[in-house]
Amino acid sequence: MSKVDRRIIKSQEAIKKAFIELMTEKNIDQITIQEISDRANVSRRTIYLHYMDKFDLLDKLIEEHIYKLRELCEVAANNTDYIDAVLLWFEYFESHYLFFSTMLTSKGGPIFRSRFLEFVLQELKNEENITEGSSQGLSDGEEVRIQFLGAAIVGVVEWWFNQEKPCPPHYMAQRVGALLEKNL
Repeated sequence: MSKVDRRIIKSQEAIKKAFIELMTEKNIDQITIQEISDRANVSRRTIYLHYMDKFDLLDKLIEEHIYKLRELCEVAANNTDYIDAVLLWFEYFESHYLFFSTMLTSKGGPIFRSRFLEFVLQELKNEENITEGSSQGLSDGEEVRIQFLGAAIVGVVEWWFNQEKPCPPHYMAQRVGALLEKNL
């Protein structure tokens, strides 16, 4: 396994952080590569070494976080307690507050929200297939239930960020986990 130079990792992290900070201040269409470069204290060339443009940067940021959430689902897959599984998510959301609050409270929201919903729906479908033990597609009624639960989960997460985390992660995990246990 080759080791990535720490300077590269440090530059990429600075670029990502600068981009997210700028997204809290303005619409993505108004952000320039020069502004990201200035905020991250790297050259424009460094940004272009890692990303094609700001949309590629946004896409890679979203993919990175969806991948981490998917890993958390895999860790929780052996655990039948939804509360513990949901707690992993809310702790992750809290530890990456700037990214998720920016993505879910408006700026960049539609792009992330649709990808997040797609991810949640897929995880619910995976859970449904495991729970039901079937390898066939879902019935129309099951599909409606999955769509409802997916939209509800994304809506609750959006609400949590829009309200600036009014409840701690463990409380959110208890409430959302209990709802999942009743409905899955």
